[in-house]
Amino acid sequence: MVSAHKIIFLIAVSAAAAAAEDRTEAEAQGNKSEALKLKLVAIASILTAGGLGVSFPLLGRKLAVLRPENDIFLMVKAFAGGVVLATGFVHILPDAFRSLTSPKFPFSGFIAMAAAIATLMVDTVATAFYGNAHSSKDEEAASDADPASGANGITPSDILRQRIISQVLEVGMVVHSVVIGISLGAARSSATIKPLLIALCFHQFFEGMGLGGCISQARFKWVKTTVMTVFFSVTAPVGIGIGIGISSVGVTVEGVFESASAGILIYMALVDLLAADFMSPRMHSNVKLQLGAHISLLLGAGSMSFLAMWT
Repeated sequence: MVSAHKIIFLIAVSAAAAAAEDRTEAEAQGNKSEALKLKLVAIASILTAGGLGVSFPLLGRKLAVLRPENDIFLMVKAFAGGVVLATGFVHILPDAFRSLTSPKFPFSGFIAMAAAIATLMVDTVATAFYGNAHSSKDEEAASDADPASGANGITPSDILRQRIISQVLEVGMVVHSVVIGISLGAARSSATIKPLLIALCFHQFFEGMGLGGCISQARFKWVKTTVMTVFFSVTAPVGIGIGIGISSVGVTVEGVFESASAGILIYMALVDLLAADFMSPRMHSNVKLQLGAHISLLLGAGSMSFLAMWT
C-alpha cells in the first residue's frame, strides 16, 4: 500500500507542476499581448516613416532646395540607394538562403538572379513600349514638367524614362514591403520585434525617399503621384496585418518571395537609383559632387548593414 506521506508528496508535486504550467501559460499570454501591442505600434510607425520618406522629395515641387536637380537631393538619393542595396544583400538574401536550403542547388541565388533578369526585361520592354506609345506626347510630357526642368536640361525622353523607373521600382518595393511586413507580423517574441521595428522604420523612410525621388523626377500629375505615394506607404503595414492574422508563413513560399525581392531590389538600387546619377556628365564634371555622393552611398549601405546585427 502507498503510504500517506507519499500520497501527500505526489499531490504536492502535481500542484507545483500545475502552478508552473499556469505561470508558463500566463507568461506566454503576456508575451503574446506585448508582442501584439508592439505590432500595432509597428503598423503606425512604419506607415508614418514610409509616408514621410516617399513624400519628402515631392516637396521639391514647392521648395527649390528640395528639387531633384539640386546636389543635396542627389546625395540624399545616393544614401537611399545604399540603404536599398544593403537591404537586398545583407537583410533579405541571407534570410532567403536560410529559408531555401538545399544540398544540391542554391535556389535562393538562382531565384534572385532570375528576378533581376526578369526586372531588366520588364524594364527594357516597358520603356520601349511606353516610349513608342507616347512618342507623340513628348511635348505633353514636357509641359507637365515644371518650367525649371527645361532650364536644367531635362528632356521629355528623360521624363518618360523616369516614369518607367518609378513604376517598376515601386513594384519591387511593394513586393518586398509586404514580405517583410508579414515577417514582422508573424513574429512571436517581443525581443525579435523591437529591433526589427527600428530597422524597418529606418528602411521604409529611406527606401521611400529613393522612390519619392524617382516619382518627383517623373513629373506625374498629382493624382497619380498621390496614388503611388499612398500605395507604397500602406504595403508594409498591410503585410504586418497579414502576418498578425496568420500563425506562420510557409518557409518555402517566404523564401521564394524573399529571394525574388532581393534580386529586384539589388537591380533597382544599382541600375535605377545609382547608375543613372553616378554615370551622368553632371557627376563626372564635379569632383566635390562625386565625393559627396560616394560618401552618402557608403553611409547608407553601411548604416543599413550595421542594423543587420539586431535583425
